[in-house]
Amino acid sequence: MSDFKPVTIGSISEVTSSKRIFLSDYVESGIPFWRSKEVIEQFNGSEISNELFITKDKYDEIKKKFGVPKCGDILVTSVGTIGVPFIIRSDSPFYFKDGNLTWIKNIVDKVHPKYIFLWISSSIGQQTIDNQLIGSSQKALTIANLKKIKVPIPPLPTQKKIAKILSNYDDLIENNLKRIKLLEESARLTYEEWFLRFRIDGVKLDIDSETGLPFGWSKVNLDSLISYNIGGGWGEDISSDEFNKDAFVIRGTDINGIIYGKLENIPYRYHKKSNLLSRKLKHKDIIFEVSGGSRTEGVAKSLLITDNLLKQFNSDVICASFCKLVRVSSNENANILYLFFKFLREIKGTEVFEIRSASSIVNYNWTAFIKHQQMIIPNKKALDDFNQKIDEIYDEIYNLGYQNQRLKEARDILLPRLMTGIIDTENMDIKL
Repeated sequence: MSDFKPVTIGSISEVTSSKRIFLSDYVESGIPFWRSKEVIEQFNGSEISNELFITKDKYDEIKKKFGVPKCGDILVTSVGTIGVPFIIRSDSPFYFKDGNLTWIKNIVDKVHPKYIFLWISSSIGQQTIDNQLIGSSQKALTIANLKKIKVPIPPLPTQKKIAKILSNYDDLIENNLKRIKLLEESARLTYEEWFLRFRIDGVKLDIDSETGLPFGWSKVNLDSLISYNIGGGWGEDISSDEFNKDAFVIRGTDINGIIYGKLENIPYRYHKKSNLLSRKLKHKDIIFEVSGGSRTEGVAKSLLITDNLLKQFNSDVICASFCKLVRVSSNENANILYLFFKFLREIKGTEVFEIRSASSIVNYNWTAFIKHQQMIIPNKKALDDFNQKIDEIYDEIYNLGYQNQRLKEARDILLPRLMTGIIDTENMDIKL
């Protein structure tokens, strides 16, 4: 530990932010533009859910006058969910929002950027950041505060060894994330091949000229498939005589990360017995987001609940009050309904039922949606075959997510021990 010399981030790097980008600068396509939300999604290994762009001309102008992020730089979220870091791994062009993110660049040669990223990610780093915010009336990580934060810096070879050890865990996690994305894509393509192109295993199905559908298939309203739906709950953060039943609460903001094994930030709260009984999630339930969103992102995200997912919580689970618990009348229709929800949102078909307010909150007209929206249901044989494929895919997805959860826990136990010198790497034979 004597080799770990505390130095301020401001003394080993330049800490700054970006130049102002206005709403009028956003375009349909071009150079990616990130806010805190996109950095958090990248940190979680999730897909960016709502891409924003600026023009190449605007990017080139900023690059020429002020510079842009490059490989080895670090961004840290400064408002909202504070202290989430992202290390830039390539020189692919992008820019980011001022005020939302703080930029650590020009890190001195004696400091390994990945080491700084890992330290900020660690429980020690997060606690140090939290301490900087104590007493602030409005929580924000300012440039001045980030500059003052002290990081224990060992010799460069030790930094590289620590980064290598922890990167091995990250590589396994990243490989699992890639596999999850491929499996999700496989489920999406299977749905579209069967229910848009009417092809099963490469064979085009015969079409009934009267219905325009394969023989024995039909269109139904969503409400005919749903036996039960109810808004979620929130409960209390402290147990009491009335609120004495504990359960995790999945919010709309948690949905994208859960499929990748990101469960650690899901709130654990206390509920009335009656509220929990009516909202407790079961195998083949679906969570559907009906309120929230933003000016640039709507709602209607969804999540398929399975026993494989529920067992990861080791406790009861409900969805939050801005979501609906959706329960099908027959479990055999859960997969197809869930993938229809995802498909419809992807093609922006859910936007017809969105109600946007002046405050940028988006509400979903759920009643009209399930009453008027139709979807295709196949015959029994095709549905059974479809479910067999999709069940296998989502079992594997949630198993990989669970593996990632365990890998992250193991890494997070090691990280502070390595960062404080409790585990000595000096005599470890590690190929750098």
